[in-house]
Amino acid sequence: MKRIVLSAALVATALAATVADTRVTRAALQPMEKSFNKRIQTLDAKAPYDLLGVTRGVYLQGFGVVFTTEVNLLITTNTSPFQQTIPKAYAAQVHTTKLERLPVLKKNMREMLLASAGSLDTVPGNEQIALGVTLFYYGWEDTTGLPAQIVMQAPRQKLLDAYRGGNKAELDSVVQVQEF
Repeated sequence: MKRIVLSAALVATALAATVADTRVTRAALQPMEKSFNKRIQTLDAKAPYDLLGVTRGVYLQGFGVVFTTEVNLLITTNTSPFQQTIPKAYAAQVHTTKLERLPVLKKNMREMLLASAGSLDTVPGNEQIALGVTLFYYGWEDTTGLPAQIVMQAPRQKLLDAYRGGNKAELDSVVQVQEF
């Protein structure tokens, strides 16, 4: 009987240690948050993307890590007392430019997922790395063909395997992309 109780206590201790080892701390998330912010702000030096809220990460035990941020694909003017309407030609150019910038953002989001998978060692391989970007638009903008939000996610281990294999097609099949 003592052996059974002792064995159960050892198993419980080992399980508790495993759970403690998989904790992802704020300190582990902060470098990734800063890296995401810097990456978004430096995507185009001539016409920067507008980071409207700093990236925030949270670890959800049993799911994984989720990073979120809000971005305007292009810094633009808005209506004001001095400019009460937006010229149609300007609005059309903003729309065209944002459509051109969307693939650049998506490519960088995939790279951010890979960087996170490589850096966040304490996230179990079966748990997700997720990145959600909410896109900002003014009321006067044409949003045809532009999503309001992009969410990408993949299991950490599959991201690592795709990265190590250097296979872009495998990476594309691993990353789940949702646009809303």
